[in-house]
Amino acid sequence: MTEHIHPTALVSESAQIGADTTIGAYSIIGPHVCIGAHCTIHPHVVIEGRTTLGDGNEVFQFASLGSNPQDLKYHGEPSELRIGSRNIIREYVTLQPGTEGGGMLTSIGDNNLFMVSSHVGHDSHIGDGNILANSVGISGHVMIGNKVTIGGLVGIHQFVRLGDFSFLAGGAMVSQDIPPYCLAHGNRAELIGLNHIGLKRAGWDSDTIAVMRRVYRKIFLGSGVLQQKLQRAREEFGTELFVAPFLDFIASSERGV
Repeated sequence: MTEHIHPTALVSESAQIGADTTIGAYSIIGPHVCIGAHCTIHPHVVIEGRTTLGDGNEVFQFASLGSNPQDLKYHGEPSELRIGSRNIIREYVTLQPGTEGGGMLTSIGDNNLFMVSSHVGHDSHIGDGNILANSVGISGHVMIGNKVTIGGLVGIHQFVRLGDFSFLAGGAMVSQDIPPYCLAHGNRAELIGLNHIGLKRAGWDSDTIAVMRRVYRKIFLGSGVLQQKLQRAREEFGTELFVAPFLDFIASSERGV
């Protein structure tokens, strides 16, 4: 294993490094870090705190993982950052651990792409297969589902939720929840319809997309009180596979959509 660690890298004797993992020049790995097998840590990376990475991750130069969260209420509690497998973490990305006020954990799933200078704040939870473009800012306590695409320079307010297969256009400033399958843009971000391209790429057929389009129009373009519209949509489309998660997400929103 030692032949995969550059002689200038500073790796704590207490750190756990998996088989066939490479650590590049001048990288720093702290004592409570656990890195899985087959990872590539490029030069000049800092991984500290109670940070765990799964297998097959690639972390590029000048990324910072597990440093103290940017929260004035943080006082050194032993919170964690957990990262799954096969993630690509590009240059200058910052991923920070949780806090006592948010569950002590920031978690990231598998197969995500974090482009240059993207940031994930404390106590956020990110699923699988997401893409964060350059300079995306994820505030604390944000929940992101699966297969979400976030364009460059997007800012996400604290406690916002992004549903599966949602898409945020570049530069959007997001202060409310974005339901699954939806496309949003602007400052402040507004829904402008379904993420048709993303759904097609995910293998949705035209009939399923047509059903979701009808549900979307009933909820966001129809008349009446939201709860009544949700109930009518459940009665009409409740047996459709992807409809219930969409309606449940909207019904449970605390920030609005």
